[in-house]
Amino acid sequence: MSYETSDFRNGLKIELDGDPYTIVYFQFVKPGKGTAFTRTKLKSILSGSVIERTFRSGETVGEADVEEQPMQFLYANGDVYTFMNTETFDQVELQAKLLGDDAKFLMENLDVSVLFYKGRAVNMTLPNFIETKVTWTEPAVKGNTSQGVLKMAKLECGAEIHVPIFVSEGELLKVDTRDGGSYVSRLNTK
Repeated sequence: MSYETSDFRNGLKIELDGDPYTIVYFQFVKPGKGTAFTRTKLKSILSGSVIERTFRSGETVGEADVEEQPMQFLYANGDVYTFMNTETFDQVELQAKLLGDDAKFLMENLDVSVLFYKGRAVNMTLPNFIETKVTWTEPAVKGNTSQGVLKMAKLECGAEIHVPIFVSEGELLKVDTRDGGSYVSRLNTK
């Protein structure tokens, strides 16, 4: 199967020059003179590098031979992270360099989506939100009650994020993983 430029959307996985890419940004441009074109930013699924590419209107690209499987994170051994398919119990390993900053949000038994390219595990996608406990946080400064004051907190998954001043150690938080880790809310622990 192939895609035309009119099929482009964010998150679409295409094959370009023999490598798989994900479209992270696209813009259709119709200049006053000349033919229309689509400007894109593509992220390599294999290396994580981002390139910019312009396609003429109506140009076609191939579909990437990728498949996503729901898996569960088991453990990390050095720079190797092990995931298991919960239906077949097959295990795959991914190198830390492929996971990048997402590795700091991995906790045992966390359900993730592992991306396979031509049958080989190449990347992992975290859930949009995770629930994790605060293991350490800076103490609140007395009298500092103004709106929007943030402090650092360490989470049980190993990540460090900014949280509102009223968050204390031991609390369960909802964290957004899509933007590198931002506080969403406290969860009721009662």
